[in-house]
Amino acid sequence: MPLSDPNAKNASGLTPNESKSLKERNVEPHEQLIIAGVRELYSCKPTNSTYEIYATDAVFHDPVGIAQGVDKIRHQFNGLAQLFPRADIPAFRVLENPSSVPTSTILIDQEVDYYRNPQGSPIKRINSLLTIETNEQHKVVRHTEEWDHRKETTREDGFWGMLNEYRKKITADVTSLLTSREPPTTRKEPTGKEPASTEAPK
Repeated sequence: MPLSDPNAKNASGLTPNESKSLKERNVEPHEQLIIAGVRELYSCKPTNSTYEIYATDAVFHDPVGIAQGVDKIRHQFNGLAQLFPRADIPAFRVLENPSSVPTSTILIDQEVDYYRNPQGSPIKRINSLLTIETNEQHKVVRHTEEWDHRKETTREDGFWGMLNEYRKKITADVTSLLTSREPPTTRKEPTGKEPASTEAPK
C-alpha cells in the first residue's frame, strides 16, 4: 500500500517539518487533567479514571487503528498495556499553537520507549505528534497520533486511503474483542491478590 506523502500536512494542518519546529509552551490549568491522562496512556499505566478525559463519542486514530467511542479507545490502550508491561516517556513537549490551529487543540511532540521485558532494554522508540482536539467541556473529542509527525491517510486521500481507513477500523474492532475493558493495572490477579498500584506516573 503506498505510503503517504512525507511532506503532506498532518492532523495539525502543518507539514512534519513545521510541526517539529514548534516551540514548547507551558500547560494551561484547564489542560492539566488531559495531559496527565495522555501521559498515563502512553506510559502503559491507564486506570479507569484515565479515560474520563474523553467525550463519549471521541475518536482515536493512530497508524494501527481507528477507534470510535470511549469504550473502544479503552480497549486500544488497555491492549497496548497488555502488550508492553513498561513504557517510558523520555521526551514530552506541549507545543505552541500557530495561528492556524485553534486554542482548543493541544499539540504534543513525544518520544516513547516500549519494553517487552520491564527489566530489559526498550525494543522500540517511537516519536509522534499528538493532535488532541477538545470541546467546550474540555473533553477530548479527537485524538490523533502520527508517527514522526507524518500524516495518516484517510478516505479523503483516495482509494488506498479508503482501504487503509477500513483496515484500521477492523483492527480496532478485533482489538476490542481480544482485550479487557479493565486496565491491566486494576485487574485482580487469578490468585486473588490485590491489584498492582494504580498511582499515576510522575
